[in-house]
Amino acid sequence: MIRSGTHTPGITAADFHLPAGTALRYERPVEALRPYFPSYAVLESDPAVFTDPGSWMLPGWAQIWIVLAEPPVGVTIGQRRYGPLGSVSLFGVTSKAMPVTAGGGVTVVVDVSPLGWARLVARSAALVRDQLVPLGDLLPAGWATALLAAIAQSDQDVSVKPLLDGFLLERLPPPHADEALIAQISKYLIDEATRDVGRVASDLGVTPQMLLRQTKRYFGFPPKVLVARARLIRAITAMLLRADQAEGAVVPPGYHDASHFIRDGLRFLGMTPRRFLALELPYLRAALRARALVLDATTPSLDQ
Repeated sequence: MIRSGTHTPGITAADFHLPAGTALRYERPVEALRPYFPSYAVLESDPAVFTDPGSWMLPGWAQIWIVLAEPPVGVTIGQRRYGPLGSVSLFGVTSKAMPVTAGGGVTVVVDVSPLGWARLVARSAALVRDQLVPLGDLLPAGWATALLAAIAQSDQDVSVKPLLDGFLLERLPPPHADEALIAQISKYLIDEATRDVGRVASDLGVTPQMLLRQTKRYFGFPPKVLVARARLIRAITAMLLRADQAEGAVVPPGYHDASHFIRDGLRFLGMTPRRFLALELPYLRAALRARALVLDATTPSLDQ
């Protein structure tokens, strides 16, 4: 098993509260990469010890997955079932909570923000939203193969962070012309005060049509969907990180009433928030806790 923990000072693996038979490393990339790749994670489990009650991922931005596990890894995104996953895959921006099945082994995950998408991928994020594709289909020839070889030859442990830092710094393309606007849009989309998407376009000095084009190109979805997704992720993450799960009956900030919260839950979780919170999610809770600690983020799933 890999050694759980992080290079971030002052945080230990015990702070993650991982279930027995699982391991997790959570890392902050070097500062120059953080706007593009907000975090790295290395995951492993021992199926002889950890009887997975059903792992889930929350909706999020794009991710690169390097799967070194011999047992097959599978994931369901909406009505699409993927598995076994290839060695190097790319999750497009997702709007669905995703059940994951795994039988042990190591997986390395690299978050890719909308700014990272602009730098790396020439295609619109909308074309692969809620989908999983081979990384080599979207990046220059040899990029995915080199990444897999580097990770496979490493200790898949404490060396992964410096390895990824060096690999991505060396290959990061030059700045994209739209980066300043993408960064501004990102701030509005994850701001809990954002309610009126029309005002976002006005505040940014762009037309609603241009805002729509930009969000679909780099964020995968129209702005109204992204604002609603951020609201739901913010609420459900806070509940998952609380010990008192009775809060599942409370209407979170940002929602008009319980029916509003339930509608968003059905849309982005595939079930009511109360039902999702009632699931056994020990590894997801530990991963969210690790992310919050390592990234020092109050809304860890949105810190991108």
